[in-house]
Amino acid sequence: MKPPPPPPHSMLHTCLDIPFSQVPSYMLPFGKWSTPFPWNMSFFISPTYLVSVGNLYSPSPSILKNRENDISNSPVISVSSAVLKGAAHHYGSQCDKANKEFMLCRWEEKDPRKCLNEGRKVNECALNFFRQIKGSCAESFTEYWTCLDYSNLVELRQCRKHQQAFDSCVLDKLGWERPNLGELSKVTKVDTSRPLPENAYHSRPRPEPNPVIEGQLQPAKHGSRLFFWSW
Repeated sequence: MKPPPPPPHSMLHTCLDIPFSQVPSYMLPFGKWSTPFPWNMSFFISPTYLVSVGNLYSPSPSILKNRENDISNSPVISVSSAVLKGAAHHYGSQCDKANKEFMLCRWEEKDPRKCLNEGRKVNECALNFFRQIKGSCAESFTEYWTCLDYSNLVELRQCRKHQQAFDSCVLDKLGWERPNLGELSKVTKVDTSRPLPENAYHSRPRPEPNPVIEGQLQPAKHGSRLFFWSW
């Protein structure tokens, strides 16, 4: 089934229609060095900026407004990289289902707009995960990610003592066991209720066969042009 035609507001036409002296330097392949040569404008300006874009689909303003409200109402996880790395093993184990469901949707659909529900589930799982960590093992986890933050290149080997204390707290209070090395990177099957897309592998249609050559083919009169004999 073909998708519906885009609305009139989604017709975008952009082109470069400004004097050469006002062209920004980032649009020139040689930067500001090429600005003193206005007589050779077609040579210095990249052809990418001279091509107009038409029939580019964009969602309607009402859809964008609803999605903006959904994003503004949902809390955002604003943590540093040290916090994410310190909780990565337990987070990957507790939110394995939601993360793999989201990545499977992104791979099959190749369209982020069709995976918004899966993305919300990933965000909800991450929020619930960090809330449980904060409510049960906030002190040990803070010491762990602070050690990672102050270590060189955020290396785990320099904070094994704090890691052991955090893993023990999580195991005693939440019942979460730290996954073994390489367990989260294993190839697994995802049991999903989402229907399979029509073209899940995004394979191209088979090209049409070459037309039949009419007439009789004769060998070249002077031989092939691929060889040049000097004698």
